[in-house]
Amino acid sequence: MDRPSLWGPPKQEKKFFGSFMKFYVVLLLIFVAFLLGLVSGRQSYKVINDASQVADSGQVFNKKVEPKFLSKDINFKMFWDAWKIIEDNYVQQPVSEPKLYYGAIAGSVAALGDPHSIFFDPETNKKFNDELGGSFEGIGAEVAIKKEQLTIVAPLPDSPAEKAGLKSGDNIYAIDGEDTAGMSLDYAVSKIRGPKGSDVTLSIARDGINEVKEYKLTRQKIQIQSVKWQMLDNNIVHLELRYFNEDTDADFNKAIMSIIAKNPKGIIFDLRNNPGGLLDTAINVASEWVDNKVVVFEKYSDGRLQEHKSTVTPRLKDFPTVVLINEGSASGSEIVAGALKDYKIANLVGKKSFGKGSVQSLFPLDDGSAIKLTIAQWLTPNENTIDGEGIKPDIEVELTEDDFSNDKDPQLDKAKEILQALIK
Repeated sequence: MDRPSLWGPPKQEKKFFGSFMKFYVVLLLIFVAFLLGLVSGRQSYKVINDASQVADSGQVFNKKVEPKFLSKDINFKMFWDAWKIIEDNYVQQPVSEPKLYYGAIAGSVAALGDPHSIFFDPETNKKFNDELGGSFEGIGAEVAIKKEQLTIVAPLPDSPAEKAGLKSGDNIYAIDGEDTAGMSLDYAVSKIRGPKGSDVTLSIARDGINEVKEYKLTRQKIQIQSVKWQMLDNNIVHLELRYFNEDTDADFNKAIMSIIAKNPKGIIFDLRNNPGGLLDTAINVASEWVDNKVVVFEKYSDGRLQEHKSTVTPRLKDFPTVVLINEGSASGSEIVAGALKDYKIANLVGKKSFGKGSVQSLFPLDDGSAIKLTIAQWLTPNENTIDGEGIKPDIEVELTEDDFSNDKDPQLDKAKEILQALIK
């Protein structure tokens, strides 16, 4: 059964594999990436021994000069020649053919130079889909590569990551002592996740703190509760949305029906530390405020724009709303916040969002593996770019370390203040 992909519409496979010429482009990428993958394969499949070192002195020249062979026609026989050379001559025998095979595919995706385009082997793909279903085993933190550094996007509520004090924007310099420099995202995720009860040690540095601190976390089963809400003083609702997963639509609908029954004076819609998830779910959520208008544009490499309009009759549009965002608000949460801001439906309070605005589709392969590939970029209804830019709040409010440690929330307090002024 088809269902929406994690970051884009379903059935995008035809756009990549539908033509004869594109087939040869893919072969070219596989060949080039195979060679690259053999050099840097430690990152995803441990092909190279961890003891490999780079000289401390000297300079690298012509890093940006494209090799001449990339502009030539490719004889794919060279790929099999290289395969045979490795298989027959590599020092550690026997060479695993499945490892070479998956390494070649992973390398082809890595050669694109896009941190959000990733090859998932069958085991990793299963874990990935388990997370979409609402549960997985690990530390409960969304991670991404930002400015070439493995970074925590957001810790999930009540997770080992949040309880240990990890925060959005924390840089992960090592996982169990292994340097993350140049490490691919899928390999990093595979190292951080693991069976319930097992431990993982992360070496973390935070902005403004030069010291690297080690955090030892015990992995747990992470059950993602995507929707929470409560009534605050003066009949104001605090509605928290932590993820856009397969359970969110049903849970969000139940929450809205209960909230409407209370007839609140206003809503604080909290998207802080929401790392995103399913596109259709994000559009459905935004549609509770956006009435028959574009929620987000999808921009392709040829400049073409595809619009995604609201999907349901908006039940919350008449309630004064303030949206909370921070550095951990990414992807789907940026789509929702951007739409509500552009249409002036809500005031945004907090800090600028993460800036993850590229579109990925998941392409299943025959053996249970998959390729998550960037196919486009998100634009807000006013055609503002999200990727690398983020969504700026209307009112910037800091939540400091001292605030967090002393259970203070100046961002939430500011949202209450704004709503009080609106409903008087």
